[in-house]
Amino acid sequence: MSSKVQGQLRITSFDKLSPSSSRSLYMHLSEYLIEPRQDALADMIESINIHHLLISYFEASFEASNVCGLLLRSIHQTRANYKIIKRVIKQTKRVHDHTEFTDDQCRPIFGELAKFALLNNPLSAITPVQFHDIHDGYKALLRQLTSKQKKIRRKAKFRRLCKKVAAFSLVMSCGALTIALLVCAIHSVVGIVAAPGLVACSLGLFKKRIKMTRRWLGTSLLERLGAQLDFAAKGVYILINDFDTMGRLVGRLHDEVEHSKAIASMCVRNGKGKVLKEVVKEFHVHEACFMEQLEELEDHVYLCFLTINRSRRLVIQEIMAGWPRLSTEGRGRHMLGNDEGRGIRSNAGFDRGPIFKYVISDLGQVTS
Repeated sequence: MSSKVQGQLRITSFDKLSPSSSRSLYMHLSEYLIEPRQDALADMIESINIHHLLISYFEASFEASNVCGLLLRSIHQTRANYKIIKRVIKQTKRVHDHTEFTDDQCRPIFGELAKFALLNNPLSAITPVQFHDIHDGYKALLRQLTSKQKKIRRKAKFRRLCKKVAAFSLVMSCGALTIALLVCAIHSVVGIVAAPGLVACSLGLFKKRIKMTRRWLGTSLLERLGAQLDFAAKGVYILINDFDTMGRLVGRLHDEVEHSKAIASMCVRNGKGKVLKEVVKEFHVHEACFMEQLEELEDHVYLCFLTINRSRRLVIQEIMAGWPRLSTEGRGRHMLGNDEGRGIRSNAGFDRGPIFKYVISDLGQVTS
């Protein structure tokens, strides 16, 4: 997953991108990473009758991948911004600890810090309030999925019970018919000769009824739908946990960036070499830890992409298992392939409002 992302990022120079171009690139990146492809899902939705909650799940997971794409954009921009801090640390290393900064040495460093202080915080792309709204949207979808899945489970259980009762009644009736035929045959001279044939005929009818009953008791479409909703609910549950974790990490890193900007701004306003030296020391101490936390967030974003894809594939496989005519080799490759995504053409029940609004919001120009 990481190699696919880095390969796409190397194609374009972010320093020259406009805000709309940068946003478009990362939206395209999420479509490139998500599996199965959105156009393949749209084709399948047009071909068969899929439950509206499953369509809502696919839309929610696709929008989650878009949010992950925006987080990758924020992470990349944050690294680009912190190149300024690395340059400041490198410049100050040329001055010995016991030596005071001269005006000529301070001037370019203050310029770099002023530039850093004026940069927008890339991790403001999705605020804690927006993460909370996303969480609530997924919670609502999870409740709908679990509620429907429980109803289907109860209905399927009731049907299985009815089928078992019917099967038992069928067995009893076949047994009673066999006994009646034997009694009639025994009391007839002609029946003595015909008894073996009657018994064989009854046993054949009995076996045929048992075979039909077993086929009747097989997996029903209702149970298939229950399994599909169950996989979708598990996928949404994992999404909720992943986004809660990423939300906490983003909040922590956002505060670190704001703190660094405030210190840089204060240092520039003060304009003294002694204060500059202390500020640079603090940057040097915290820079490595900050980058580790940023990498941890990036790892969680990649993990979220992987769990989204795995969950979508499981739901698709369960849908295709219930529709054998769709399970051809060509259709299977198309569903799990890497075609260009276009998005599901549906207006199903998932509330797109809070999430879609954040996905398309203007997030500012990417610079380094």
